Amino acid sequence: MIFCRSDTDKPADMHLRRTAGPVRFRRLGTDMKEKRVFYTEAAYFAGLVILALGTSLMEKADLGLSMVVAPAYLLHLKISKVLPFYTFGVSEYVLQAILLVLLCIVLRRPKKSYLFSFVTAVLYGMILDLFISLLRNVPDGGPGGRLLIFFAGLLLGALGVSMFFHTYISPEAYELVVKEICEKYSLPVDRVKTAYDCSSCAAAILLSFAFFGFGRFEGVKGGTIFEALINGWLIGRVSRWLESRFEFRDALALRKHFEQ
Repeated sequence: MIFCRSDTDKPADMHLRRTAGPVRFRRLGTDMKEKRVFYTEAAYFAGLVILALGTSLMEKADLGLSMVVAPAYLLHLKISKVLPFYTFGVSEYVLQAILLVLLCIVLRRPKKSYLFSFVTAVLYGMILDLFISLLRNVPDGGPGGRLLIFFAGLLLGALGVSMFFHTYISPEAYELVVKEICEKYSLPVDRVKTAYDCSSCAAAILLSFAFFGFGRFEGVKGGTIFEALINGWLIGRVSRWLESRFEFRDALALRKHFEQ
């Protein structure tokens, strides 16, 4: 990851110091840990790679995918039987394009930045397909190994989403929906994320039954239910951990272009 030391050289007569994250001030002399700068542009690219790796690990473990991507995975399983080029990654950005259209309709406030969210989805889909290809011939290590792979994917997924919440560059549609709703209605991220995840999980179960028969679970398994219950809380914890150690700053003057 790309980071550097933050500038803490302040005039001696100053009585207040600004901390990273939300605007907060503390008096000099307070025991404070020095934070490092993490550029928001680097957070975007780190989020892309980390999230794609986490998803590919969960697909490898086969204990249940993230409820967020499970609908796209199920569409991939069904459609790829007829259209072989319809990979998991392709299914991801096709479904996210539909979500972006719905977001514009619900919020009645389309933004130019939403278009770049689709670019993010395409990049993510390409990286995801690459990781899945690389992991295809890697042994899973049996039941114990699959469990470790699953939890590694779960943690990486939470870290990747947290990175997207700390960049101004448009994230995937999944994260963008949560982010926009939180900002519009001033709601906590972890609660909105949990509600969104549970809704996506329910949709995935319905798709599994519709495509493969009632009572048959494909892509949606015990791991999916577990993540639906814990993922919002986990992302909140990871986000707070990042904010306690890093000050997220823009390296480039591009933020205004993504807020339109």
